[in-house]
Amino acid sequence: MNEPRAGDAEPIVNIVGKLVTLGPISRDLVPLYTRWMNDFTTLRTLGTARIAPMTVEQEQAWYEETSKGQWGGVMFAIREKASGVPIGNVSLNAIHDATRSAVMGIMIGAAEARGRGYGTEAAHLILDYAFTALGLHSVSLTCSEFNLAGQRAYRKAGFRECGRVRENLWFAGRYWDTIYMDCLESEFSGSVLTPIFTPDEERP
Repeated sequence: MNEPRAGDAEPIVNIVGKLVTLGPISRDLVPLYTRWMNDFTTLRTLGTARIAPMTVEQEQAWYEETSKGQWGGVMFAIREKASGVPIGNVSLNAIHDATRSAVMGIMIGAAEARGRGYGTEAAHLILDYAFTALGLHSVSLTCSEFNLAGQRAYRKAGFRECGRVRENLWFAGRYWDTIYMDCLESEFSGSVLTPIFTPDEERP
């Protein structure tokens, strides 16, 4: 990775995988987030309504709202495990207590980190957090039909296609479907959080 680690202190880590770690986002990463959000190769797969330049003030406003936790979701910074360098974000949005469901969002902002399995593992770890830590029943996402790399990563992480809205995205001179994918708690395997969230055994 070419990016220097933001800040002088060691980053806080909540969840550790083989390739990446997940931890809290931080204010010192806002300039990095702004750079990511001005990379049109990133925006083309995020499902944003309009691809346009992002100012640091806009990104700062997003951070202030997100960091307060008032939006009803949970956001993690994704870091390369070996270096601690931030490479993206992953979140659970629209967490619904009654249906025990949520919607996943993910961005690998560092271009050099794409295609290396980091997104797949981050998606798997957020599923682990959703099912093991929060006790959710299902997690869903949407993905554009032309985002083949994303679809492969989501399937490897445990998602499967559950529906689509036909021809509702205009890109590169034609219409594309929006694909819906989900994963149920009963379909998930490979938890790294189970040892943490296992009740203590009674001692004689």
